[in-house]
Amino acid sequence: MILTVTLNTALDITYRVGALRPHASHRVSDVTERPGGKGVNVARVLAALGHGTTVTGFAGGTTGRAVREHLAETPGVVDALLPVAGATRRTIAVVDELTGDTTQLNEPGPQIAPAEWGAFLDHYEELLPDASAVALCGSLPPGVPVGAYAGLIKSARSAGVPVLLDTSGEPLRRGVAARPDLVKPNAAELAELTGSHDPSRATQDTRRRGARTVVASLGPQGLLALTPEGRWRATPPTREHGNPTGAGDSTVAGLLSGLVEHLPWPDRLARAVALSAATVLAPAAGEFDRAAYEKLLGQVTVTGGTVA
Repeated sequence: MILTVTLNTALDITYRVGALRPHASHRVSDVTERPGGKGVNVARVLAALGHGTTVTGFAGGTTGRAVREHLAETPGVVDALLPVAGATRRTIAVVDELTGDTTQLNEPGPQIAPAEWGAFLDHYEELLPDASAVALCGSLPPGVPVGAYAGLIKSARSAGVPVLLDTSGEPLRRGVAARPDLVKPNAAELAELTGSHDPSRATQDTRRRGARTVVASLGPQGLLALTPEGRWRATPPTREHGNPTGAGDSTVAGLLSGLVEHLPWPDRLARAVALSAATVLAPAAGEFDRAAYEKLLGQVTVTGGTVA
């Protein structure tokens, strides 16, 4: 199975309005509610691709119960979340149907007590032996040490399990230094980490800092990958318009599924780009338009291959 870690799980709520205007009341045309947090979204996409997936992290309060109820209804996803005293956060996405833009509101998450963090570390060690790969995704809730991902990476490496890191800020900086197999920052996260706004230079710097492979998400422009086997650029055929929430998580799912299937890098990147674009066309994060994905998969352009 593939193990996804979401320390700051969420209940994702998506509202659709005709046009979003500040300081005004809005009539909501549609509401969707899904289990969320980056790793949960990754798990749902992996399950839709046919990969058995286990979700771990924290869940608490009324929203935590709602997250677990939704997960129980998701085929292919095993719930291994740990209960905590605090309430799981909510994330609110408001989609403006006139422009297609999305406004996101993210709560901070529950306060995690030291005993709860210690229990999670034991739980994680128990799950690792059955994992074919691990994804460490998203923000850290209050109370979790800023170097948490670095420790989880070291544990995965000691167990011989490949590990992907998708976070930002100081947790990303410390995590990269722990030498993960793959990191997937976006352009802004790369610039914050390295101080360079040139994605090519920033990916090289990130590898020098410890990451074995760096796949940079460039939004509608696709992906830039720097690996021990070579450098590639993967570009979608067109820019899709819709709700981009969760597109990066689908990219992670594409990369992870390609890893465990031992696909060559061009095929992994094409899958990741096609999934990301197809997610923009879906109603909520953690989902993708399958017909669009299958069409886009053969239209992604992948260039490069020079040994890095």
